[in-house]
Amino acid sequence: MKITLINPPYPQSVHSHPPFIPLGIGYLAAVAEKAGYQVKVIDCQAEKLTYETFKTRIAQTASDLIGVTSTTLLYKSAMRILAIAKEVHPNAITALGGSHGTFWDKETLEEYPAVDIVVRGEGEKTIVDLANKLEKHAKLDSVLGITYRNGDKIHRTQDRPYIKDLDSIPFPAHHLMSLDNLKHNGKLLIPLVSSRGCVFWCDFCSTVRIFGRGYRMRSAKNVVDEMQFVHDKYGVDQVTFYDDAFSVDRNRVLEICKELQARNLKLLWDCGTRVDMVDRELMQIMHKSGCIAVWMGVESGSEAILRAMNKSIKLDQTLQAFKTAHKVGLITIANVVLGFPGETEHTAKETIKFVKKVNPDDVGFYIATPYPGTPMYDQVIKNGWLKIKDFNKFDTANPTFETPQLSMEKIAELRAKAYQEFYLRPGYVLRMMRKGGTYGKSAVKTSGAYLLRALHLKYW
Repeated sequence: MKITLINPPYPQSVHSHPPFIPLGIGYLAAVAEKAGYQVKVIDCQAEKLTYETFKTRIAQTASDLIGVTSTTLLYKSAMRILAIAKEVHPNAITALGGSHGTFWDKETLEEYPAVDIVVRGEGEKTIVDLANKLEKHAKLDSVLGITYRNGDKIHRTQDRPYIKDLDSIPFPAHHLMSLDNLKHNGKLLIPLVSSRGCVFWCDFCSTVRIFGRGYRMRSAKNVVDEMQFVHDKYGVDQVTFYDDAFSVDRNRVLEICKELQARNLKLLWDCGTRVDMVDRELMQIMHKSGCIAVWMGVESGSEAILRAMNKSIKLDQTLQAFKTAHKVGLITIANVVLGFPGETEHTAKETIKFVKKVNPDDVGFYIATPYPGTPMYDQVIKNGWLKIKDFNKFDTANPTFETPQLSMEKIAELRAKAYQEFYLRPGYVLRMMRKGGTYGKSAVKTSGAYLLRALHLKYW
């Protein structure tokens, strides 16, 4: 059984940005290899493949099972990739995995005949089970976590239970990736995931609805073993944790820091977490063990909108968390959501003002986007607010719906205003110039870009 796993290209409408290692594919490739299957990875983003050049590439790759991962933004691209793959290898079984397919399984099979199977949720055990059944030409009804065609009907098997022992999953198959094409400014940055799931249930988040309401953790030793491995094998000197909330379990974070210090592993790292799950002692220990940056969900400067999001944090917690992080010496990045249902022009301006008060080193203002599988999506659909149905536009930079309180034009205007007001503060620019380093230089460069944009708009 020859397995080919594919990371599809971004839609042409999306601004290009440096590609990152597709962790999901890395894990699937690793478990499939461990089970004895021949595995190839085609990363269209890293290899800069167009649909035309991908066709040539897949024609040169013998495949029995072809799997493509997809977020909502990549969904239509994934469908086109699978159609090409099916044309080239008509006898191969094609499968869609990833977050979008998990909640859009029946729709996918109904709309796209080139897709044979949709893998829902965690796929590590499913891919091995599926490959085994296909190799034996056995029925698929016992494979948990898939949706597939059974004659003229679509059959959905039971959900697969979550993997409890995350240490049992091998490290991602980096050796199958186009690592030379994944370097940023000559450096290879490796992403890690040390946990799955979340104890919180924010209404805009689809990720927690894939990995479950609960917090499953890799052991501190297993996490640092992987950090040691990528450092020794690939010369990596910085890693990024992609956990939904890295510090849910405070004691485990302390164990990871202790393990790093015990090994004297000189490796820089950064992570994302919640403002109500950090404190001064914890961040000091993190910083001492190599953590240089932390990004946290500010989400809104309005208590009312935070409640609507089901975020379960308070504004004073946000202020305290960022203040403490600054004192400890960590670089801070704030994630902010604009335009969530219930948002008004007044609450959005409250948020813009609040973010300046929080004064992070960098910020991401994201437009609320209704991803299938979230309560936010259900709310938007129920009220008939969705205006953009093209998933290629679900990029968190452009509005896709409007409410009686805010039009799409106003939401876009507020986002532009938010960035301009944040980056064009003289005090901020001077602070980042003094800070220097990669983050400081990047922030100053961004401020310059917004200044030029502002002058251009003013001139015209």
